[in-house]
Amino acid sequence: MTYRDELDTPSLVIHEDILKRNVARMAEYAQSRGIELRPHFKTHKTAKVAEMQKAAGSNGMTCAKLGEAEALVEAGVYDDFFIANQIVGPIKLKRLVALMERAKVRVAVDTPEVAAGLNEAMAEAGKNLDVIIELNTGQDRAGIKPGAEALQLAETIRAEMPSLRVIGLMTHEGQVNNTDGVEGMTETAMAAGEDIVASAELLREHGFDITVVSVGSTPAAFVTTTIEGVTEMRPGTYVFNDRNYFKYGINVEDCALRILATVTSRPAPDRAVIDAGSKVLTSDTNPANPGHGLIVDYPDAVIARISEEHGVVELPESARGLKVGDKIEIIPNHVCPTVNLQDELYLIRNDSVVEAWPVIARGKVR
Repeated sequence: MTYRDELDTPSLVIHEDILKRNVARMAEYAQSRGIELRPHFKTHKTAKVAEMQKAAGSNGMTCAKLGEAEALVEAGVYDDFFIANQIVGPIKLKRLVALMERAKVRVAVDTPEVAAGLNEAMAEAGKNLDVIIELNTGQDRAGIKPGAEALQLAETIRAEMPSLRVIGLMTHEGQVNNTDGVEGMTETAMAAGEDIVASAELLREHGFDITVVSVGSTPAAFVTTTIEGVTEMRPGTYVFNDRNYFKYGINVEDCALRILATVTSRPAPDRAVIDAGSKVLTSDTNPANPGHGLIVDYPDAVIARISEEHGVVELPESARGLKVGDKIEIIPNHVCPTVNLQDELYLIRNDSVVEAWPVIARGKVR
């Protein structure tokens, strides 16, 4: 009996050998560059993977939200966090102060308004907080422009917010995901790295003790970090990988997480229906790859449409042997939201289920 026979579907399965290889590869690379590896928790949201990353040398964790850090503290895995997001409003600020009683915490800022709220909360609590200025190096999401605008924000914090200390700069060079391939990704990633390193030097010239120059992107992880002056990297997706990164050289053998699904209907020769819909696959698509995920054993088949509980698969001649009851593995387009939709991940070793790992930060989006 194999894991396909053991598990009900849809389920998320983790192939242990691939996971271990992915974790080790990134840790060894960071060590070879002398760069701190602070992985992003939002991809896997599990204590077990976090423990593996810590054992490989990651002493701190990046979290997207306070809820993720709180879950890790409760699990007793990490006590050193970077919240790579803006913390705004009295409810979150109160939670931040409480988290600081249990762990070392640093947070991102990108405007004077965000920084002012943090400063007020710290002053009321009698605490000091290290902050890292988020730069917009081309993604056009959060972040202040590199160079003069970053310096102006740092100067404002230093002059007006005594409970905060600017210790570094960060960027999420997510704009690389919009490039067509390795060449475009490399060019975009290098430009982002040059911007953040130059900005760090500018701040140092004005008396700031910038010790953290942090970049964060799995596809750019081996590119941006080649620029001298980068001190920290925050990849997340690398532990599992997904179909979105195939255009950068990732392949099936690099993808540790798969969705195990069952064929539940064969209503036409060229169509199958599976029991994984938007509640499992998510609605994320990628122009470079048709459909809602890659069926590993039938790569030419296309999951063309999804509703909440159904995936409709268009079948080429090569896949028309699929029958009702068959189980298939799917590599999701975007693994991070896929994990967030499940209660547990099943670890596979030697073709058998060996553990069920709870997703301890599922739904921790506050």
